[in-house]
Amino acid sequence: MESEARDYGMGVERRQTGELDSAFMTARLPSEPTRRAALIAALSAVTGGAASMLAACSAQAVRRDGHPTSSRLRLLSSATVPHGFAFRDTPVGGLSAIDFDTATSAYLLLSDDRSDRAPARFYTAQWNGTGSPEWTDVAFLQQADGKPWPNRSQAASHVPVLDPEGARLRPATGTLLWSTEGDVPRGFGPALYESRRDGRLVREFTLPPMFAAGDGRTRGPRDNLGFEGLALTPDGRFAWLAMEAALCQDGPVPAVAAPGGPCRLTQIDLVSGRAVRQIAYGPDAIPLRPLVPGTFADNGISEILMIDADRMLVLERAYAVGAGNSLRLYEIDTRAASDTLAVDALAPGNHRLAVKTLVADFATLGLPRVDNTEGMCWGPPRPGGRRTLVVVSDDNFNRSQITQFAAFEFTD
Repeated sequence: MESEARDYGMGVERRQTGELDSAFMTARLPSEPTRRAALIAALSAVTGGAASMLAACSAQAVRRDGHPTSSRLRLLSSATVPHGFAFRDTPVGGLSAIDFDTATSAYLLLSDDRSDRAPARFYTAQWNGTGSPEWTDVAFLQQADGKPWPNRSQAASHVPVLDPEGARLRPATGTLLWSTEGDVPRGFGPALYESRRDGRLVREFTLPPMFAAGDGRTRGPRDNLGFEGLALTPDGRFAWLAMEAALCQDGPVPAVAAPGGPCRLTQIDLVSGRAVRQIAYGPDAIPLRPLVPGTFADNGISEILMIDADRMLVLERAYAVGAGNSLRLYEIDTRAASDTLAVDALAPGNHRLAVKTLVADFATLGLPRVDNTEGMCWGPPRPGGRRTLVVVSDDNFNRSQITQFAAFEFTD
């Protein structure tokens, strides 16, 4: 999720983890880089490793029964892409989605670059779990007229600016489903598209009216909190779209002391192209406290993945200024929640939330660093029939963050 409203032209994103943090400095001191640098240096000298310690302690504290939980993930390997790495004249970064092509043993990776650094695009890469990924191709997403998608300075009033976030390969068709969080300030809600592997547009899906851009305060999706997650059922018939946060009419975003309003997860029939079911998922309260009280913190869904036809993994990604990122993976059964597709505004008593079970807290998995992970897919099968779960982090093109690949053995 690459923030625009909070950038103020400084090229920073609200979840960056290095500089205490640019999200706070962006929001509070957008025109005072000198004060920002001085405050960063002073806090760094005083706190030293306090941020990482706080992150670890806070992650431990969110476990529901107050005791350590055995994880169903075991780290196999990880790799980091150097900051500034370029492939075919495009900067590799902002990787917000990953999927595995079993036919070619290649990974497809979607960048959430809003056509600012290069046209909106997705990459193909090989990674066997050792060493760095090998980048093999890049394809530029196209509009219906075959032109690349514009950035905000280029876009005509009737053309949305993409914020690509989710992507899944359809094996039966060889096409790519991909979602965008929308362009709410300019009147465009989140959207779902299908493209060929060369980037040519196949179709845009018709979505329920609730996802149309509203005022961004009382109705409709919030800016930059739209379709962050995308999953495909094993039979390829249905896709699920996950909102990062609640629609405005469904409740607030999470706070440190309170969970957020329910996020809607919508099932799309890929044959008819229509929404057929929807459930509600309750995100946790923000598990990390900002190092400086009152500065920025958030939590929401960053990705979803089907375990089977009905069970789903939901990745919650949180961030707090100075404390860094938290990642927790949950499992839900989509059958156990009520259908909210016809519910205009979610409120206590008019729906039944999906019940969630903790699968893993990433702070306990031995990763070199827990960063802004936004992509998740099934990789090659493991010996003995267990599955490989592969994740990738979005560095927001920020040198204080990392593009990290990680592979885990998953226990069902």
